[in-house]
Amino acid sequence: QVQLVESGGGLVQAGGSLRLSCAGSDSIFSIYTMGWYRQAPGKQRELVATITSGGVTNYAESVKGRFTISRDNAKNTVHLQMSSLKPEDTAVYYCYAGPWSNYWGQGTQVTVSS
Repeated sequence: QVQLVESGGGLVQAGGSLRLSCAGSDSIFSIYTMGWYRQAPGKQRELVATITSGGVTNYAESVKGRFTISRDNAKNTVHLQMSSLKPEDTAVYYCYAGPWSNYWGQGTQVTVSS
């Protein structure tokens, strides 16, 4: 079964850092664009960052300069290094792979306390 599995969420104080990881179960993810979306309570899911198989990155304006996305194609993994976290970063973070077929992870909670 082709799937994405996230890890690394948790509770952190404002100004702190967290690193999220996502592992794909199949080598097809090495050619997919991968990334992270998030959904806060009562809000729509929104893009956080994506990275193509060639390493081209795209970030939401709200996280530019604070978050860094990276990937390891040999291991079918994508990471999100989050620094200078703010309470408004609190959300469930979902790993994504696409676009020929869309795959989603189960989500990992990130909570930033003030």
